[in-house]
Amino acid sequence: MLYPLSLAVFRQKSREMPLKSFVREIGNMSKKFTKKEKHECRRGGAYIAPDSSPLTSTAGSSTALTEHGRWANLPPELLLDIIQRVEARETCWPGRGDVVACASVCRSWRQITKEVVKTPEQCGFLTFPISLKQPGSRDTPIECFIQREKATSTYRLYMGLSPALSGNLNKLLLVAKKVRRATCTDFVISLVGNDFSRSSNNYVGKLNQPPKDSLVRSTNRSLQKTHSRQVSPRKPMFITAKISYELNVLRTRGPRRMKCDMYSIPASAIGQGGTAPTPTAFTNCNDEARLGFKTLKSAQNVPLVLRNKAPRWHEQLQCWCLNFKGRVTVASVKNFQLVAAAEPSQNVAVPEQEKVILQFGKIGKDIFTMDYRYPLSALQAFAISLSSFDTKPVCE
Repeated sequence: MLYPLSLAVFRQKSREMPLKSFVREIGNMSKKFTKKEKHECRRGGAYIAPDSSPLTSTAGSSTALTEHGRWANLPPELLLDIIQRVEARETCWPGRGDVVACASVCRSWRQITKEVVKTPEQCGFLTFPISLKQPGSRDTPIECFIQREKATSTYRLYMGLSPALSGNLNKLLLVAKKVRRATCTDFVISLVGNDFSRSSNNYVGKLNQPPKDSLVRSTNRSLQKTHSRQVSPRKPMFITAKISYELNVLRTRGPRRMKCDMYSIPASAIGQGGTAPTPTAFTNCNDEARLGFKTLKSAQNVPLVLRNKAPRWHEQLQCWCLNFKGRVTVASVKNFQLVAAAEPSQNVAVPEQEKVILQFGKIGKDIFTMDYRYPLSALQAFAISLSSFDTKPVCE
């Protein structure tokens, strides 16, 4: 038999050598991956082996199926022990790519890996692409930064403290490209930096600024400019959030005022015992659209509303200030912190209303930090942050 190791032998062997060496030794036994696939997994790519392979009579296909069977025949106890050890050991990127590699081996490995790996809300880690659409951690914010490239009008979201502090530990999460049109501006969001087609599997969503003639005049005669993030990769498109920037009478001398209506997150999510929608797989647009309409039409699920935390005026510095706890170092009108704006009838505790759910700010030329937490996902936080980059004559 190709794998004569029993669970007892594995445990004894794992005590004699480091876990990473043992995992590497098991990996070297397999000839399943091509060199290209191994490279993708080692660098933390999102490659996942398909659930089933086409059945043909060619010799190459027979070999692939045989190798798949050899990996799938590992004792479940042994396989579970291996994946649990790898998952517990690799808590940051690029080492976290080893967990993705385990899910890429075959169907049985993928199934057990999905059972072992927890959601970002539970563990605070981003592992698979679907983690980008799941709520962040409840305990501590997930720290990221955005790198702006003006020449190409692209914005890259990385997981990490900053380019200087994280170094090679940075993990690219999402990429957005700014597309200027005659009447509006769009930010197309993708999993990779070279494919922004709506028909691609890498397409995630779009932040859309309506045409100028769609500016809404409210009852108090103040103007609002609305940015609506639409997250349905293929037709039709549905609005899942609306970001409004209100009139600032001081223009660039005063802070911006933001309001975010999160149609896909109920206000009850931040209350005691509340939960936020947590997708477990990328769904097609029709399934996602139906879920969205159920949330909007339900009278019990009032959408969560976020507002920017009001800054205080610092007399000595002669500027508006917010406590970013060292994560923001450069004064900018783009800097903001978002907190929940709950109604008294929603019975949300005061500490929950004061908790910063998303903060965004500048730390250098074209470098901005973005820290988010439950109930927002990385995708939602990124879209809200992107809206701050666009010129807003109403606000400034």
